Amino acid sequence: MAEQGADRGGHAGTRDDADAFARNMREVAERSQQIMREFLSRHEGLDTAGPTDPLNLTTAFTHLTERMMENPAKLVEAQAALWQDYLTLWQSTATRMAGGDAKPVATPDVGDKRFKDKDWSENQLFDFIKQSYLLTARWMMSIIHKVDGLDPDEARKIDFYTKQYVDAMSPSNFVTTNPEVLRATIESKGENLVRGLNNMIRDMEKGGGELRISMTDETAFELGRNVATTPGKVVFQNGLMQILQYTPTTETVHKRPLLIVPPWINKFYILDLQPKNSFIRFAVAQGHTVFVVSWTNPDEEMAKKTFEDYMTEGLITALDKVTEEAGVDEVNVIGYCIGGTLLATTLSYLKAQGDKRVKSATFFTTLTDFRDAGDIKVFVDDAQIGNIEKMMSKKGYLEGRKMATAFNMLRSNDLIWSFVVNNYLLGKDPFPFDLLYWNSDATRLPAAMHSFYLRHMYRENKLVEPGGITMGGVPIDLRQIDQPVYILSAQQDHIAPWKSTYRATQLYRGNTRFVLGASGHIAGVINPPESGKYNYWTNKDLPEDPEAWLAGAEKHPGSWWVDWAKWIKRLGGAQVPAREPGTVLGVIEDAPGSYVKMRD
Repeated sequence: MAEQGADRGGHAGTRDDADAFARNMREVAERSQQIMREFLSRHEGLDTAGPTDPLNLTTAFTHLTERMMENPAKLVEAQAALWQDYLTLWQSTATRMAGGDAKPVATPDVGDKRFKDKDWSENQLFDFIKQSYLLTARWMMSIIHKVDGLDPDEARKIDFYTKQYVDAMSPSNFVTTNPEVLRATIESKGENLVRGLNNMIRDMEKGGGELRISMTDETAFELGRNVATTPGKVVFQNGLMQILQYTPTTETVHKRPLLIVPPWINKFYILDLQPKNSFIRFAVAQGHTVFVVSWTNPDEEMAKKTFEDYMTEGLITALDKVTEEAGVDEVNVIGYCIGGTLLATTLSYLKAQGDKRVKSATFFTTLTDFRDAGDIKVFVDDAQIGNIEKMMSKKGYLEGRKMATAFNMLRSNDLIWSFVVNNYLLGKDPFPFDLLYWNSDATRLPAAMHSFYLRHMYRENKLVEPGGITMGGVPIDLRQIDQPVYILSAQQDHIAPWKSTYRATQLYRGNTRFVLGASGHIAGVINPPESGKYNYWTNKDLPEDPEAWLAGAEKHPGSWWVDWAKWIKRLGGAQVPAREPGTVLGVIEDAPGSYVKMRD
């Protein structure tokens, strides 16, 4: 009798599980229909007229096909090699299934997090799926790399979008071919998929009908409370920016203050995330009077703001106010990314005016020579710039999320697909992470400024040409920059490739120090000494070839911040009593100010 009861209980449990799974799958279907209905209703009646090929891919892939057909023998050879790899994989898998040992035919690249679950290696079926994908993906990429006669810009575009397709088709992105997702689906009776669809609906609502993937728990952070917390005051503002001055933490400070010019493509608090990783707090602790530009988030009224306006109303006005507040004639200036591009442009302009207020310049991951600006150039051919300009003409600006999406595509596995798997397939909430909170806090870009930047710098590379562009009636010549210069680049930077940023060392006439940090565009810069992470390279010689520079460079463990602190200390001047914010200009509000809180 006891056995019969246990049997009946087991069957009841099985029926309950099946019923729960069926209910969840029914809810998944209903939620899916809801998403489709909401998507269609939001887009019904909208003006969908526009280019049928906004990315300008058709011509590029047509040319690829034509070049491939000119040498069919290469295709046959590549196909034969792929089939041979598949045969080897079949034999390897059969050996493992029979209990033997066999070396993998294809393994993920170091750092590829998609296949970290143990079943990708220990389960023969999923290991076969993984290796089949890797073989096919590498075959596809190798095929296009072997095609001769393509225009370099087209070749880059083909390579980039083929990689996007390859990444999208990874078995890790699908329920039935991802062992972790499949396991979660079975164990939760499909509840993970219900939660995932709820997350997707929430993200579509957040994006106003477009999918805006949540990368972090945005409710976990608040500007001024647990990010951007370094004490300070807003001491000046105009329509383009606020200037923040930070409260000193030392009794004396260097005579020459430090002005930081961040990019306006993102917000300044990447340099002031939390106390443990705040570059601003670090600089204050080194005895500098620190000022930071906090750019506004432009709206339609700023459509005609130009790159020149960012120079005159932005950086030059900031120099006016910082020297007035600090009571000095000279300032040390840092420019980050496009903020550094603006700084270089302004230095040339000031040189022509006989203005010597900038004592030294530090550039963080800054492009001045856009000849090889990395994968971001796939978005800036003539056709796509034209489409962007048409888009901007409707509102007067480029929406922040458009730029954010482009940057995320440069690292799609880390910044897109990992969140698709976590949020929508596993049904998990994103983890609170200050860096990703900042990354999701996008800013708009004025139409006139952005069009000029894309066309004259990215597309035509005019900034590096003497007199290639003119600001305020002054032909810009970067070769006239003669201040001491510190250039920080990052080895794995996918936005400002280090070999391209290195070219600035051959332009400037002043004493120039080039330092190469590890990691990428953000983590390579935000690397506090306390973290004990990464390393950096230095070399006093500046040969023309960046590879020659690296070959002769010395590797140092830890953070480049320490190296920069020693460099800037020699340029800070004598010690003077610490300066309280707003002594001359007055105080408008507490840091981080109101401009940084304007959301896209």
